[in-house]
Amino acid sequence: MIFEAFSQPSLPVLILLGTALGILVGAIPGLTGAMLIALSLPLTFSMDAQSALTLLVSMYVGSVSGGLITATLLRMPGTPASIITTLDGYPMAQSGRAGRALALGIGSSFVGGVLAWGALALLARPIAQFSTALGPFEFFALVIMSLVLVVGVSGKSLNRGALSCLLGILCALPGTAPGSGELRLTFGFSAMDDGFKLLPVLIGLFALSRVFAPPPKSDSIQSNPPPVDGPLLLKWSEWKGHWQNLLRSSTIGTFVGILPGIGANIGSLIAYSTARASSKKPEDFGTGSEEGIVASESANNATVGGALVPLVALGIPGSLIDAILLGAFVIHGLQPGPLLFQNSPQIVGTIVSSYLWANVAMVALMLFSARWIARLATVRHHTLLPMVAAFCVLGSFALANRFFDVWVMIAFGIAGFLLERWRIPLAPFVIGFVLTPLGEESMVTALMSSGGSWLPLVTRPGPLVFLSFSALLLYWSLRQRRAIPPSDDANLSA
Repeated sequence: MIFEAFSQPSLPVLILLGTALGILVGAIPGLTGAMLIALSLPLTFSMDAQSALTLLVSMYVGSVSGGLITATLLRMPGTPASIITTLDGYPMAQSGRAGRALALGIGSSFVGGVLAWGALALLARPIAQFSTALGPFEFFALVIMSLVLVVGVSGKSLNRGALSCLLGILCALPGTAPGSGELRLTFGFSAMDDGFKLLPVLIGLFALSRVFAPPPKSDSIQSNPPPVDGPLLLKWSEWKGHWQNLLRSSTIGTFVGILPGIGANIGSLIAYSTARASSKKPEDFGTGSEEGIVASESANNATVGGALVPLVALGIPGSLIDAILLGAFVIHGLQPGPLLFQNSPQIVGTIVSSYLWANVAMVALMLFSARWIARLATVRHHTLLPMVAAFCVLGSFALANRFFDVWVMIAFGIAGFLLERWRIPLAPFVIGFVLTPLGEESMVTALMSSGGSWLPLVTRPGPLVFLSFSALLLYWSLRQRRAIPPSDDANLSA
């Protein structure tokens, strides 16, 4: 699986291109990797599946990594995953150690990515093989567990997470019912017979919503970043005191990534908190601690590889961007899971290999460009957003050459803007929208096999374990929320 990305001459070029684009977008505050990948999906229509997934996975890696440059030099995290990096990266840069801060961030990102690649290569196939033992009741319970999990960790408001997930489920219902074949919630529009297509929904939520949103505070021209002095590639001896932190944080990031819907920002926060708790100098955190940068960057990059594990092995997205990647699988006629390993093993090898070499490309590109890439943050948003809007319209129309998809994209663009304005997280919405058809098909198949009985959900060990874990997670989330004082809870919900 290591060299599958070199099976075609064009694949290494796509890895470099995708990683570079991801880094550039990740470094610009207000633009996100989800937006980049959603806009790029229509461009992959004419590609074969190997080329398309190579490009998109490379964009994924680059977008998560790119945010550390502006987070460190300008205290402007290009991506949510880099928010924790600002706590120590920016103070280090201000104290005249910008080069060392970037070197620690780039090196830690690479180590986290490589260790997560090892987990992806080792765990994806066994989990896929294990999934063959799951019947429709088990898979339905697994989908329920994934939805509860993504709601339980969706920010400080459980209610908003649940509302977002329910809205996603509701938007997935129009179209043809899988059990009876009857049309539902189409309101007489024949264009809705197949429901809302995933691509216009994603482009609207993550790309067009940025056009409707007011420009961020960073829209004004920023002051020049601090000078980056010294080498950006540290010697082996300079990493001696960080290996334990690297391994621990990368492991945390990998396993947090495997859990559906949590995301790189939560992974970096948990790793950062763990590093601070186990540090001999916890008082240095927040003032320019090298340990804080290492923990944050190794963890947030490791979540990328971890999130790819359930996507490839089970067809369940482990993160927001993985839900978009699932759309790429569908567009190219692929079904993630055990059948993917049997029918298209070269696709699995390409994904695993591309992820590894995208991390290598990330290091090379960032070492070369980190000294000037922060200036991208000075680009005014009003020069970028018209181009974004044009690509939104073209990408949505190209899906099926019909304007209905453009209107769907515009509607979900407005919805995405309103959800973010009301601080309702988008991750539960997207994952609910993506998983609902899978869960409903499993539910219908399960009920047909049991003669309409729901008892196997509690009499078979697999579904019982998944549902019990879901109930425990929901209880823990409710208990954590009740533990917050009423005054604080009101402030968080404001």
